[in-house]
Amino acid sequence: MDHLNAENAGKKELLKHMILQLHKGEAPGEVRRSLVELLKSIPYNEVVQVEQELINEGLPEDEVLKFCDIHTQVLEGHIDQSGAREIPAGHPVDTFKKENRELMKLVQTLNRFYQKAGDTPAPEKETYLLQLKALFNNLADVEKHYLRKENLLFPYLEKYHITGPPKVMWGKHDETRELLKAAREGLGVIGIDDREELETFIEFVLNPASTAVADMVMKEEEILFPMSMDKLSDEEWYMISQQSMDIGFCLYDPDTEWRPEGVDPSPATGVADGLIRLPTGKVSAKELSAIFKSLPVELTFVDSQDKVKFFSHGKSPIFNRNRAVIGRDVRLCHPPKSVHIVEQILEDFKSGKEEVAAFWLEMKGFFVHIAYYPLWDEEDNYLGTLEVVQDITTLKKLEGEQRILSYK
Repeated sequence: MDHLNAENAGKKELLKHMILQLHKGEAPGEVRRSLVELLKSIPYNEVVQVEQELINEGLPEDEVLKFCDIHTQVLEGHIDQSGAREIPAGHPVDTFKKENRELMKLVQTLNRFYQKAGDTPAPEKETYLLQLKALFNNLADVEKHYLRKENLLFPYLEKYHITGPPKVMWGKHDETRELLKAAREGLGVIGIDDREELETFIEFVLNPASTAVADMVMKEEEILFPMSMDKLSDEEWYMISQQSMDIGFCLYDPDTEWRPEGVDPSPATGVADGLIRLPTGKVSAKELSAIFKSLPVELTFVDSQDKVKFFSHGKSPIFNRNRAVIGRDVRLCHPPKSVHIVEQILEDFKSGKEEVAAFWLEMKGFFVHIAYYPLWDEEDNYLGTLEVVQDITTLKKLEGEQRILSYK
């Protein structure tokens, strides 16, 4: 056993050395041939470990991206997946793979269209271009596929300290997004009369975009999905499955519901181990209190019996409240002349007539926005009303844009 472990460690070190050689451009043809032979005997999970180690050792992510495409071509079809777990019907990976089948059908159709560019008769050129536009509009649906990976799958991999492949793949997603954007924009302005211009556009704009989609399919099927199946539990996959509908699916609508045995389908809520467990996460009471204090709004919750049950205070509260208000009838918290309005709002909320009641006014030198929202549980039972108070003086003055990259 020690002999096998030493042999595997030696192969990993050799693989790392070869990838770095490939990255540096040292005899790429010779290194590529050696890599292909070496990879035939290395399980996919060890290939991923090597990539992770290179990033941990300081190789910048943009440098990883530079050799990622060469690395992918070398890996294709040469990673041993004999030990990969079986994928049940309806499982998130099953859905990902079926989306990939549809994406590859589109890419293959596009490849056939590219070959016909020079042979298409002039009268049919306009139809040909419209078909290309339609195909790329469909290909752009890959966005939902990528978003589910980025927002649902990658966070779980990171829990297992697998950060390298997600970072590299996210970078490739962004490159593909840019290529697809350029392709679709170009298809909106490209002329149909100049054959040479069209063929050049296909070679340098359209083909790179569709090829990028196909290359990512290979990365997923060869590396990401087998690795993820090994790492994530059924409960984690079920959480991904439950949240996938919020983002949507790509060119494929799942027709099978997957529910693993022994997994509770309802999100756990309550208090345990000093944490408040909610459907979307868990926080400590100290963290939750800090969250409320940092929000640029003041919140007050009135329960279904019209009693004040909770309020939050920001750093500079607009309305001064104290704990004596807890348990007080909300009608008594307003001047007598406005009580009938409060009662009307509560009546409209409880009956379902209204979903919001909003007001704004100037006070204390601020422009204040006040809004009330009815709260309902999943069975449509009225839980109470939430008051949200916000100073919007600064917001009213905003113009133009300030994006995150302009942050100083």
